[in-house]
Amino acid sequence: QVQLVESGGRLVQAGGSLRLSCTSSGRTFSSYAVGWYRQAPGKEREFVAAIGNGGSTSSADSVKGRFTISRDNAENTVYLQMNGLKPEDTAMYYCNAFRGRMEYWGKGTLVTVSS
Repeated sequence: QVQLVESGGRLVQAGGSLRLSCTSSGRTFSSYAVGWYRQAPGKEREFVAAIGNGGSTSSADSVKGRFTISRDNAENTVYLQMNGLKPEDTAMYYCNAFRGRMEYWGKGTLVTVSS
């Protein structure tokens, strides 16, 4: 069982930065690929960025050049560094860990970007 806890979301002004954390209690967390997703009010959940268990990364075009995903396996944590935040980045951000058929979600952390 993998439990995920997101943190770091808060109200920030446009142009500001935040670092989100996704921490797991599972001992096998390092073997999972981990993704960040977000869901704005009235919209569907969308992919933001992901990192494989080997460290390869991918990100949505909308955040390329602004958001960076990384992981610290010793800390069982995946980070999402968000720079140059825009009001349209306002959303609940969720962490997702997957390996094969196993998939787990956290409860989310709220990011609000004011203009």
